[in-house]
Amino acid sequence: MVEIGERLTLEEFLALPEEEPALEYEDGVITQKPMPKRVHSRLQFVLARLFDRFGEAERLYLVFTELRFTLGARSYVPDLAVYLWDRIPVDDKGELFNDAPEPPDVAVEIVSPEQSVTALIRKCLWYVENGVKAALIVDPMDRTVLLFRAGLPYRAHQGDEAIDLSDVLPEFRTTPAQIFGTLRVR
Repeated sequence: MVEIGERLTLEEFLALPEEEPALEYEDGVITQKPMPKRVHSRLQFVLARLFDRFGEAERLYLVFTELRFTLGARSYVPDLAVYLWDRIPVDDKGELFNDAPEPPDVAVEIVSPEQSVTALIRKCLWYVENGVKAALIVDPMDRTVLLFRAGLPYRAHQGDEAIDLSDVLPEFRTTPAQIFGTLRVR
């Protein structure tokens, strides 16, 4: 991530126009997410489709890509944010509310070559300490998915080891092999 010059208050940051790639805010410091490349983009699409397949049809949960949520002195844009159906922010007509006033139930970060895995670990630890029930780091370089939960040590999943989110997202099942297998096209 690139750190952007001057320090702003959270209110000043939120008043800025959105940029691509997204800007994030952490305790006065503004950083810009790296521009997604092919592998990152593919994994984001595959995971969004996987969450959709299990959650949307049964109205269990819904996935959003690049959805900003702001909590405390931080404003992040995880690659994927998954909300249980009854927690999806809606307006008084029952339609999607544009802003995300509540943290997602599951947040997913996909490692780009320019990103520090350690920084993403810190971010995922913050997620689960602040209301996100589970956070994932999907690392295509070593084909690992790290799973974070509040009060528990994080766990590394590889190969055919099941990534168990059933206590948060009913019916959701996958493995790193299934996720990373989608990168093979020949």
